[in-house]
Amino acid sequence: MKILITGSGGMVGQNIAEKLNLSSYDLLTPKKNELNLLNKKNLQEYLEQNKPEFIIHAAGIVGGILFNIDNQARSLHENIVISTNLIECAIANNIKKILNISSSCIYPKNIQNPIREADLLKAELEPTNEGYAIAKIAMLKLCEYYSEIQDISFKTIIPCNLYGKYDKFNQEYSHMIPAVIMKIHKALKNNESTVSIWGDGSSRREFMYVEDLANFILFTI
Repeated sequence: MKILITGSGGMVGQNIAEKLNLSSYDLLTPKKNELNLLNKKNLQEYLEQNKPEFIIHAAGIVGGILFNIDNQARSLHENIVISTNLIECAIANNIKKILNISSSCIYPKNIQNPIREADLLKAELEPTNEGYAIAKIAMLKLCEYYSEIQDISFKTIIPCNLYGKYDKFNQEYSHMIPAVIMKIHKALKNNESTVSIWGDGSSRREFMYVEDLANFILFTI
Protein backbone atom coordinates (compact mmCIF):
# COMPACT_ATOMS: atom_id res chain seq x y z
CA MET A 1 0.00 0.00 0.00
CA LYS A 2 1.23 3.50 -0.86
CA ILE A 3 0.97 5.87 2.12
CA LEU A 4 1.40 9.64 2.10
CA ILE A 5 2.63 11.16 5.39
CA THR A 6 1.96 14.88 5.56
CA GLY A 7 4.22 16.76 7.93
CA SER A 8 6.92 14.14 7.47
CA GLY A 9 9.60 16.63 8.54
CA GLY A 10 8.07 17.15 12.00
CA MET A 11 8.58 15.13 15.16
CA VAL A 12 5.48 13.00 14.71
CA GLY A 13 5.91 12.57 10.95
CA GLN A 14 9.55 11.52 11.21
CA ASN A 15 8.82 8.92 13.87
CA ILE A 16 5.90 7.49 11.89
CA ALA A 17 8.03 7.29 8.75
CA GLU A 18 10.81 5.47 10.60
CA LYS A 19 8.33 2.96 12.02
CA LEU A 20 6.56 2.32 8.69
CA ASN A 21 9.87 2.03 6.84
CA LEU A 22 10.43 -1.19 8.80
CA SER A 23 7.27 -2.62 7.19
CA SER A 24 6.39 -3.28 3.56
CA TYR A 25 4.66 0.04 2.85
CA ASP A 26 5.52 2.34 -0.03
CA LEU A 27 5.96 5.71 1.68
CA LEU A 28 5.61 9.23 0.32
CA THR A 29 7.32 11.75 2.62
CA PRO A 30 7.46 15.03 0.68
CA LYS A 31 9.15 18.10 2.10
CA LYS A 32 7.51 21.54 2.08
CA ASN A 33 9.20 22.52 -1.18
CA GLU A 34 7.68 19.44 -2.84
CA LEU A 35 4.20 19.68 -1.34
CA ASN A 36 2.64 22.90 -0.05
CA LEU A 37 -0.61 21.93 1.67
CA LEU A 38 -1.71 25.58 1.68
CA ASN A 39 -1.67 25.52 -2.15
CA LYS A 40 -4.64 23.50 -3.34
CA LYS A 41 -3.42 23.31 -6.94
CA ASN A 42 -0.03 21.99 -5.82
CA LEU A 43 -1.70 19.41 -3.58
CA GLN A 44 -4.10 18.29 -6.31
CA GLU A 45 -1.25 17.81 -8.78
CA TYR A 46 0.84 15.91 -6.23
CA LEU A 47 -1.97 13.45 -5.48
CA GLU A 48 -2.73 12.97 -9.17
CA GLN A 49 0.91 12.18 -9.95
CA ASN A 50 1.75 10.01 -6.93
CA LYS A 51 -1.59 8.28 -6.29
CA PRO A 52 -1.40 7.41 -2.57
CA GLU A 53 -4.00 4.99 -1.23
CA PHE A 54 -3.81 6.11 2.39
CA ILE A 55 -2.97 9.48 4.00
CA ILE A 56 -1.58 9.98 7.50
CA HIS A 57 -2.18 13.64 8.27
CA ALA A 58 0.50 14.83 10.70
CA ALA A 59 1.07 18.31 9.25
CA GLY A 60 0.11 21.60 10.84
CA ILE A 61 1.16 25.02 12.04
CA VAL A 62 2.00 24.26 15.66
CA GLY A 63 4.29 25.33 18.50
CA GLY A 64 4.53 25.66 22.25
CA ILE A 65 2.50 27.99 24.46
CA LEU A 66 4.39 31.15 23.49
CA PHE A 67 4.03 30.46 19.77
CA ASN A 68 0.33 29.67 20.18
CA ILE A 69 -0.37 32.90 22.08
CA ASP A 70 1.45 35.01 19.49
CA ASN A 71 0.01 33.23 16.43
CA GLN A 72 -3.69 32.63 17.12
CA ALA A 73 -4.89 33.97 13.74
CA ARG A 74 -2.23 32.14 11.74
CA SER A 75 -2.84 28.87 13.62
CA LEU A 76 -6.59 29.04 12.99
CA HIS A 77 -6.48 30.20 9.38
CA GLU A 78 -3.62 28.11 7.97
CA ASN A 79 -4.59 24.88 9.73
CA ILE A 80 -8.17 25.18 8.45
CA VAL A 81 -6.91 25.81 4.89
CA ILE A 82 -4.60 22.78 5.14
CA SER A 83 -7.47 20.61 6.40
CA THR A 84 -10.04 21.62 3.80
CA ASN A 85 -7.52 21.36 0.96
CA LEU A 86 -6.46 17.88 2.04
CA ILE A 87 -9.96 16.49 2.38
CA GLU A 88 -11.29 18.02 -0.84
CA CYS A 89 -8.29 16.85 -2.89
CA ALA A 90 -8.36 13.38 -1.33
CA ILE A 91 -12.02 12.95 -2.28
CA ALA A 92 -11.35 14.28 -5.79
CA ASN A 93 -8.60 11.66 -6.20
CA ASN A 94 -10.68 8.79 -4.81
CA ILE A 95 -8.50 8.36 -1.72
CA LYS A 96 -10.76 6.61 0.75
CA LYS A 97 -8.60 6.42 3.88
CA ILE A 98 -7.24 9.29 5.98
CA LEU A 99 -5.84 8.91 9.48
CA ASN A 100 -5.99 12.41 10.97
CA ILE A 101 -3.76 13.08 13.98
CA SER A 102 -5.38 15.66 16.24
CA SER A 103 -4.47 17.03 19.68
CA SER A 104 -5.87 16.75 23.19
CA CYS A 105 -6.07 20.56 23.31
CA ILE A 106 -9.36 20.26 21.41
CA TYR A 107 -11.06 19.28 24.68
CA PRO A 108 -12.52 21.91 27.04
CA LYS A 109 -10.19 23.71 29.43
CA ASN A 110 -11.62 22.59 32.77
CA ILE A 111 -13.05 19.21 31.84
CA GLN A 112 -12.94 16.51 34.50
CA ASN A 113 -10.69 13.48 34.25
CA PRO A 114 -10.90 10.95 32.79
CA ILE A 115 -11.73 12.83 29.58
CA ARG A 116 -14.36 11.20 27.36
CA GLU A 117 -14.84 11.70 23.62
CA ALA A 118 -18.36 12.92 24.45
CA ASP A 119 -16.81 15.90 26.29
CA LEU A 120 -15.77 17.52 23.00
CA LEU A 121 -17.45 20.93 22.46
CA LYS A 122 -19.08 20.87 25.92
CA ALA A 123 -17.33 23.98 27.27
CA GLU A 124 -14.80 26.71 26.46
CA LEU A 125 -11.32 25.89 25.20
CA GLU A 126 -7.97 26.85 26.71
CA PRO A 127 -7.56 30.49 25.56
CA THR A 128 -3.81 30.29 24.93
CA ASN A 129 -4.22 27.89 21.99
CA GLU A 130 -7.85 28.44 21.04
CA GLY A 131 -7.09 29.19 17.38
CA TYR A 132 -5.16 25.96 16.90
CA ALA A 133 -7.77 23.93 18.77
CA ILE A 134 -10.68 25.30 16.69
CA ALA A 135 -8.86 24.36 13.48
CA LYS A 136 -8.18 20.83 14.75
CA ILE A 137 -11.83 20.44 15.79
CA ALA A 138 -12.87 21.55 12.30
CA MET A 139 -10.68 18.85 10.71
CA LEU A 140 -12.04 16.18 13.05
CA LYS A 141 -15.63 17.16 12.21
CA LEU A 142 -14.94 17.29 8.47
CA CYS A 143 -13.56 13.75 8.65
CA GLU A 144 -16.59 12.65 10.63
CA TYR A 145 -19.20 14.31 8.40
CA TYR A 146 -17.72 13.17 5.08
CA SER A 147 -17.38 9.61 6.37
CA GLU A 148 -21.10 9.63 7.17
CA ILE A 149 -22.21 10.62 3.66
CA GLN A 150 -19.60 8.96 1.43
CA ASP A 151 -17.99 5.54 1.06
CA ILE A 152 -14.78 6.62 2.79
CA SER A 153 -13.00 6.10 6.10
CA PHE A 154 -11.58 9.38 7.41
CA LYS A 155 -10.75 8.82 11.09
CA THR A 156 -9.14 10.91 13.83
CA ILE A 157 -6.93 9.91 16.74
CA ILE A 158 -6.33 12.30 19.64
CA PRO A 159 -3.02 11.70 21.41
CA CYS A 160 -2.03 13.49 24.58
CA ASN A 161 1.12 15.65 24.90
CA LEU A 162 3.94 14.07 22.90
CA TYR A 163 7.69 14.12 23.48
CA GLY A 164 10.70 12.26 22.17
CA LYS A 165 13.03 11.93 19.21
CA TYR A 166 13.13 14.88 16.76
CA ASP A 167 11.41 17.23 19.22
CA LYS A 168 12.12 20.98 18.96
CA PHE A 169 14.44 22.60 21.45
CA ASN A 170 14.04 26.35 21.11
CA GLN A 171 12.34 29.07 23.10
CA GLU A 172 9.59 29.85 20.59
CA TYR A 173 8.45 26.42 19.45
CA SER A 174 9.20 24.03 22.34
CA HIS A 175 6.47 22.13 24.13
CA MET A 176 6.64 21.49 27.85
CA ILE A 177 9.08 18.58 28.18
CA PRO A 178 11.75 19.87 25.75
CA ALA A 179 11.34 23.37 27.24
CA VAL A 180 12.03 22.03 30.74
CA ILE A 181 14.96 19.91 29.51
CA MET A 182 16.39 22.96 27.76
CA LYS A 183 16.08 25.14 30.89
CA ILE A 184 17.72 22.52 33.12
CA HIS A 185 20.50 21.91 30.62
CA LYS A 186 21.18 25.66 30.43
CA ALA A 187 21.20 25.95 34.23
CA LEU A 188 23.68 23.08 34.59
CA LYS A 189 25.88 24.48 31.86
CA ASN A 190 25.94 27.95 33.45
CA ASN A 191 26.14 26.74 37.09
CA GLU A 192 22.80 28.38 37.89
CA SER A 193 21.27 27.36 41.23
CA THR A 194 17.58 27.71 40.24
CA VAL A 195 15.34 26.98 37.28
CA SER A 196 12.03 28.76 36.68
CA ILE A 197 9.23 26.44 35.48
CA TRP A 198 5.94 28.02 34.38
CA GLY A 199 2.84 27.29 36.46
CA ASP A 200 2.18 26.76 40.16
CA GLY A 201 2.54 22.98 40.15
CA SER A 202 -1.18 22.24 40.43
CA SER A 203 -1.76 21.38 36.77
CA ARG A 204 -1.76 17.73 35.72
CA ARG A 205 -0.51 16.70 32.29
CA GLU A 206 -0.43 13.39 30.46
CA PHE A 207 2.53 12.58 28.20
CA MET A 208 3.22 9.95 25.58
CA TYR A 209 6.55 8.99 24.04
CA VAL A 210 6.23 9.65 20.32
CA GLU A 211 7.52 6.21 19.26
CA ASP A 212 4.63 4.65 21.21
CA LEU A 213 2.26 6.74 19.08
CA ALA A 214 4.05 5.51 15.94
CA ASN A 215 3.55 1.91 17.12
CA PHE A 216 -0.16 2.59 17.60
CA ILE A 217 -0.45 4.09 14.11
CA LEU A 218 1.18 1.01 12.60
CA PHE A 219 -1.37 -1.12 14.48
CA THR A 220 -4.20 1.15 13.31
CA ILE A 221 -3.23 0.85 9.65
